[in-house]
This record gives sequence, structure tokens and C-alpha cells, in this order.
Amino acid sequence: MSKHKTNQTFYFSSISLCICGLYERKIKELNPAMRNISYDIADLYNFIDGLADMSALVYDHSVREYLPYDRQWIKQRTFQHLKKLAH
Repeated sequence: MSKHKTNQTFYFSSISLCICGLYERKIKELNPAMRNISYDIADLYNFIDGLADMSALVYDHSVREYLPYDRQWIKQRTFQHLKKLAH
């Protein structure tokens, strides 16, 4: 018995916009009647950790190639983005 994994590729100008957008879309799918969405960083981290595979390829203009980043880097970048929004 084989399991088929589904891969999805998203293109965003910001990794944090991508992650927050994916999470908010999931919340809306699970709670369609919810008008206002609120969550904290722990909720977002749990969502990220619950994904089977999470990585980012980010274009670096200085070397003209895409560089891979792991789940921890994604969490750090997302936290920094949300921290800026809070101030």
C-alpha cells in the first residue's frame, strides 16, 4: 500500500504573508461562520509544526539563485514580521 504525498507550491513576496495566509485560510475552512480571526504565535507555530514538510526557497539576488530555508527559519521570519505589526 503506497501513500501519495501532495506537494503544493506557493509564490509570495513574503514568507510571513504566505504562512499567515495559509493559516488564516485553514481557520476559515474549519470555522466558516467565524467573522473575525485571531490567533497567537503559539497557534501559528503549532500549524507550522503540523505540516508534513515545510521549507522555503528564497531568491537571493547577490548569488542569483534560490536558497533553501527550514521550518525554524520560517518561524523566526514570521515572528519578526508579526512583532513589527504589533508595534
